[in-house]
Amino acid sequence: MRNEAILVTGGAGFIGANLVAMLLEHGEAPVVVLDLLTYAGNQANLAEYRNDGRLIFHHADVNDTVVVDRILAAHRPTRLIHLAAETHVDRSIDDPEPFIRTNINGTYNLLQACRRHLKAAGPSARERFRFLHVSTDEVYGSVDGDAVCNEAAPFAPNSPYAASKAAADHLVRAFHRTYRFPAIITRCSNNFGPYQNPEKLIPLILLNCLEGLDLPVYGDGGQVRDWLYVDDHCRGMLTALLEGEPGAEYNLGAGNLSSNLAMVHRICDVLQTLRPAGENESLRRRGASTYAELIRKAPDRPGHDRRYAVDSGRIEAELGWRCSVSLDRGLERTITWYLEHRNWCEHAQAQSDGRKRLGTAT
Repeated sequence: MRNEAILVTGGAGFIGANLVAMLLEHGEAPVVVLDLLTYAGNQANLAEYRNDGRLIFHHADVNDTVVVDRILAAHRPTRLIHLAAETHVDRSIDDPEPFIRTNINGTYNLLQACRRHLKAAGPSARERFRFLHVSTDEVYGSVDGDAVCNEAAPFAPNSPYAASKAAADHLVRAFHRTYRFPAIITRCSNNFGPYQNPEKLIPLILLNCLEGLDLPVYGDGGQVRDWLYVDDHCRGMLTALLEGEPGAEYNLGAGNLSSNLAMVHRICDVLQTLRPAGENESLRRRGASTYAELIRKAPDRPGHDRRYAVDSGRIEAELGWRCSVSLDRGLERTITWYLEHRNWCEHAQAQSDGRKRLGTAT
């Protein structure tokens, strides 16, 4: 990558912060972050790079046309990675409006702003520009049996979140086909790793274990997900951005398929090795001798997809990307990080609903 600016929307969120760290640690280019700092975004996620002159932060909304135009004109990025999104399915069930506003309208506004930016740029800048839209395997909906979805699989979103991301994908694809806009789409499986908000499964279960609280498992816990460590996802995004062709779409999965119930048991097992249950006073007060004794079945999520599974064969064959972090190794890294960053967890929970159950659609 040349020393031309890279713009990352949502760069203070979970995946965004890990991506920004990777860009700054392995490159020389200025990294411009645009983030609205909702409950899921936190400038503290980028604190390690606060004094790095290559990091430029803008507290802004992707729906603010004037500000987005101003940022593009000021920094003239030749790469844009669009991560700004509302992502929690349970929240989308309770209130779909923020998902429509950010994920659909925000993506549209950003596409239009980039078109204006490219119209004003010279031919060389237009030729180099790339727009990476980061999506999710949830757009494909629930996958039966042992099947996996490749990039040609039909969309069948079953939650307001998944529907909003599917709509954004269609917009990006249409802009490429209609305007020859230089966009690339990636669709990842379930991410996990440092800086993930405690409303998500892995940090929620971990923190409840530490505090001796119930470990809620929706329905029978048999819902299957493919767990992708965030650093592998970041490498995949950058591989697609730098080596993929405009108009290409790439699935990013790890092949780490696990039911939610099995994942909860894995978390309990890893935590036992790092923070034995016998040393946990909160657990003793519950009268439990193991973390797994805290598992409780909870009412299922409405419209809960049973199984996600994507085929990463295209990006593996064409661009050489492969998942490198095993599920066990990734879980150990993740749980260790949370154990060492309890203050971060407290701050993150204070900005949201903590670990309260959402998405019951009562």
